[in-house]
Amino acid sequence: MVLAAGEGRRLRPLTHVQPKPLCPVGGVPLLDLALERVRRVAVACSVNVHHGRTALEEHLAVSHPDVHVSVEAKQALGTAGALGQLRDWIGGRATLVVNADTWAEADLAAFVAGWDGERVRLLVGGQPVFGPRMAVAAALMPWADVAALSPEPSGLYERCWAAAADAGRVEVVGHPGPVVDCGTPAGYLRANLLAADRSAGSIIAPTAQVSGSVERSVIGEEARVAGTVRDSVLWPGVEVASAELLERAVRATERVTVLVR
Repeated sequence: MVLAAGEGRRLRPLTHVQPKPLCPVGGVPLLDLALERVRRVAVACSVNVHHGRTALEEHLAVSHPDVHVSVEAKQALGTAGALGQLRDWIGGRATLVVNADTWAEADLAAFVAGWDGERVRLLVGGQPVFGPRMAVAAALMPWADVAALSPEPSGLYERCWAAAADAGRVEVVGHPGPVVDCGTPAGYLRANLLAADRSAGSIIAPTAQVSGSVERSVIGEEARVAGTVRDSVLWPGVEVASAELLERAVRATERVTVLVR
């Protein structure tokens, strides 16, 4: 289950251009990165949609036609309600849950291996400590816990995890790498710069035109760089003029540039 129904309010104005799950990290939509991770271990995948529904459904129809789409038509149901709505589709199976807006290069096959099938298992960034502020990269949910959820707006921490922890039924696994919440411009930029670091310093799309300077940045398809781009992200088709310095910024369109300071 990839959670992708959120509004993306904290990421505005970028989410006025694209729904948050379609915002690219390293040139790839966050939703695609999440599905790539879960496909390695899951026999079937579902994505829930509400905010940005049309764009997400169109993207999934073209890029992931085999994915089950759970439409939350009236309102977004939250992390717990999303699973509650999918109880019939899940149908007795254990469920791996990830957030589309969480960037983490985690080996989910290793995370799943050896699970007892009885406890909630959480993969968190840093030390394996349970709490409301933990950075969750993935969660394994036994069917019994999923079956108890209802399709109403609610969160997994409040509806399931806290009570399970009190009962000694939560296993927390630490992830040694970064787990980045891309729900804010700062987090989104950080994830892109980490992706660039893993690609010899920058990621430049094959159709991008670069006559200027690019340092530790991600340059999208058909973007044009005549000036200087440093520690920044350019979405497809945008331009940096010859006299311009773009530093620690995300340029989504010619009219939307977010500076991260």
